[in-house]
Amino acid sequence: MDLSDRTVLVVGGTSGIGRELARRFAAAGSTVAVGGRDPRALAELDREGFGAFAVDVTDGASVASARDAVLARYPGLDTVVTSSGVMLLEDLLDPGHFAATATTIDTNLLGTVRVVDAFTPHLVRRGAGTFVTVTSGIAFLPFPPMPGYAASKAAVHAYSEALRAQLDGTGVGVVELVPPAVATAGQEAVNPHALPLDDFATEVMELLAQEPTPREILVRAVRGHRWAERDGTYDALVAQRSRALGLLGRD
Repeated sequence: MDLSDRTVLVVGGTSGIGRELARRFAAAGSTVAVGGRDPRALAELDREGFGAFAVDVTDGASVASARDAVLARYPGLDTVVTSSGVMLLEDLLDPGHFAATATTIDTNLLGTVRVVDAFTPHLVRRGAGTFVTVTSGIAFLPFPPMPGYAASKAAVHAYSEALRAQLDGTGVGVVELVPPAVATAGQEAVNPHALPLDDFATEVMELLAQEPTPREILVRAVRGHRWAERDGTYDALVAQRSRALGLLGRD
């Protein structure tokens, strides 16, 4: 992928991985817009020179309105990154967990679908473009304290595969970005092994710049998650990660 002359929208670009990717695309020479819910972050990004658009991916009307505003300003849009997401702890022995599950699925899975649906007609009409969906190493190696998150990201992986197949021949590609634990928003304090955001973004951009662009963007730190079943390490790693169930604070 030529990163120097694209017009990119990063939905979920007001924080974390999305915000850093927006800055990296811009630094590479692309025109970049961001979408998100945080008005303060959107104002900051606007001052930095990004197109900034309010969007709530759990609201179809908000997504449609943002699409119309983005395309009015950037009719040559060719790349859409779907990075909105939430990570919530869920104790499945507590019936009250369902609200967290519903929020997670609505944001991570259905939010991705809403954004993809909104921009598919535009990209198909262009005859060229790219969706970059964002999943997680947890899609392939569950983290037991976050079952809804694991399920939502596994679903986005499957959806990305199906989307790629259905868009075959249209000129629109689908690239799946699979992050490991990345040190954003203080996560380094929770997970001291999290990959520094700067290192992650550098490796991602190097992989995106390859020709042809890989179907899955797998930094080195996530490959053990992605290929755990193939490599025969899955059961041992899930058992190891199950030690984190103490985060649920059960008595």
